[in-house]
Amino acid sequence: MPLLQINNMSHDFGGLRAVNNYNLEIEPGQVRGLIGPNGAGKTTIFNLITGIYRPTEGDILLNGQSIVGLKPYQIAAEGLGRTFQNLRLWRHMSVLDHVKMAQYSKISYGLIGAFFGTPKRSKEEAEIEEKAYSLLKLVGMANLADQLIVNLPYGDQRRVEMARALATEPRILFLDEPTAGMNPEELIQMMEIIRRVHSEFGLAIFLIEHRLKVVMELCEIIQTLVFGEVIAEGSAEEIQNDPKVIEAYLGKETII
Repeated sequence: MPLLQINNMSHDFGGLRAVNNYNLEIEPGQVRGLIGPNGAGKTTIFNLITGIYRPTEGDILLNGQSIVGLKPYQIAAEGLGRTFQNLRLWRHMSVLDHVKMAQYSKISYGLIGAFFGTPKRSKEEAEIEEKAYSLLKLVGMANLADQLIVNLPYGDQRRVEMARALATEPRILFLDEPTAGMNPEELIQMMEIIRRVHSEFGLAIFLIEHRLKVVMELCEIIQTLVFGEVIAEGSAEEIQNDPKVIEAYLGKETII
């Protein structure tokens, strides 16, 4: 059974069909990519799957169970973590606190433990902090754990968002433009982080990217989306040589 299965998903914004008859299967541990021109509907698909929007038609199965209609936090609890195209970080919170905060849905010491500082609370808080540091070390940010997010460069903020998503213990990780706004050196570093995350946790990964280098090097299977519809699906080599994909990115040659 696929870890994530999407069947005939469509979505309308008023009279505009933003996504039409979208299908996807992601197996455990698989890395898949979604590419397409600006406005193709890529982030809309992420938002539909993660519960920000509800599909007009179709079904979404995670671990064999439909998640249509669930809230984003409920879908996250089922094992789907994500990052965002536009960073959603708290500007005046520390790096460490960002990653710790993502774990608090899993605490069990309750209100009594919170108010009276029980041994169970102390134990769980120590475990949360230890895990946060280990994730920050994984993304190369442990040395900046006490820094405020607002003081960090953009590339480092992206790394913190990655660590925060991993703190929710996902089985599948959605990355929405993980290298957006990065310089070439930061891009290479982020690609290495994604490889490390995939290797260490065995996660399935589904990523959107404008930079074809990232998708072509990281993904086993790639879909190309144009005007809300998949026009091609296959390996990096197949996608690179597909005439429909070339036309979508470069336009159709016109002879005058």
